[in-house]
Amino acid sequence: MTEDLIHIDKTFEKLAFFNQTLSNREFDGCIFRNCDFSGSNLSNNIFSDCEFHDCNLGMSKLRGTGLKTVAFTNCKLLGVRFDEADDFLFNVSFDNSTLDFASFENRKMPKTAFINCSLRETIFIGADLSGSDFDHCNLEHAIFNDTNLASCDFTTAHHFNIDPEFNPMKKAKFSADGILGLLQKYDIKIV
Repeated sequence: MTEDLIHIDKTFEKLAFFNQTLSNREFDGCIFRNCDFSGSNLSNNIFSDCEFHDCNLGMSKLRGTGLKTVAFTNCKLLGVRFDEADDFLFNVSFDNSTLDFASFENRKMPKTAFINCSLRETIFIGADLSGSDFDHCNLEHAIFNDTNLASCDFTTAHHFNIDPEFNPMKKAKFSADGILGLLQKYDIKIV
């Protein structure tokens, strides 16, 4: 990657940038394809209207990084701390991506699309996810506590365990099979 500080409407392909540091750069309208940023420190960058396709960002650091309308498709985002990213205009979407062990703690991200994603053991404590869509997502051991889930769509989500007493979820949608994920703490059997 060049030393330029500002990148506009560029496409980056097959970058092998793992375990490195990239900071104080701006990417506007850029596309990243088949890039490996795993274990890298991507702190204090700004990504605006960017797309990541088939990229590995596992365990990358995003402290102070701006993610302003960023789409991740077929990406590995294992253990990424989205809660450390910059709050200003934070807007992300995920399609066919793996976000296991990621953290969105206290993140305001209403109407976020999680489409066909693995969110195993992902932390959503204190997040505002109102109106978000969890279409065909695996939420096994995901942690929801004091999470705003109002109007969220969980109709095709699976393996979740959400306590309605500790998570506002007015008008949230669930399938009949999904009701079990709301009653798990009661240790009851529905036949």
